Amino acid sequence: MTRLVVAVTGASGSILAVRLLEALAQRDCEVHLVVSDAAQQTLELETDYKLDYLASLADRTYSNRDVSAALASGSFPVTGMVVVPCSVKTLAGIASGYAESLILRAADVCLKERRPLILAVRETPLNAIHLDNMLRVTQAGAIVMPPVPAFYTKPVTVDDICTQFVGRILARFGLSVAGYQVWEG
Repeated sequence: MTRLVVAVTGASGSILAVRLLEALAQRDCEVHLVVSDAAQQTLELETDYKLDYLASLADRTYSNRDVSAALASGSFPVTGMVVVPCSVKTLAGIASGYAESLILRAADVCLKERRPLILAVRETPLNAIHLDNMLRVTQAGAIVMPPVPAFYTKPVTVDDICTQFVGRILARFGLSVAGYQVWEG
């Protein structure tokens, strides 16, 4: 069974986390969810969803302050981790190894254990510090995957864009999502 950690941070784009969790809830996948305080605020500002809804889509939820949780140890096996959306603050913490929260520690564990770590960094424009941090985490083994729309799919709605992006994330773990289109030339 696939066991994924999904972390949600305070960057704009919380609908991507909602759609990812909804897609995972339809798969044979065990989901461990960590939501930062800023992410909860952003979720409520950007969508009509509440934290309870996100929690209902996960098998287990954790406080971001609980650095003693199972996710904080390399002995707890997970298939990988997705941070969506990933704030540049979280990116900086991961890039510097500053594991002061459960999200940062779980990401650090994925890197040290050589497990897939996908960071859906959500910021624009990017400055040199952001780019340097993206390079640092990539060199450490993470996959930086900004939520950039695929226009070859001819999206009509925001949901179309979200479905395509979630499909790209799930494809990295060998999972599929209805509506995800691959480029066929």
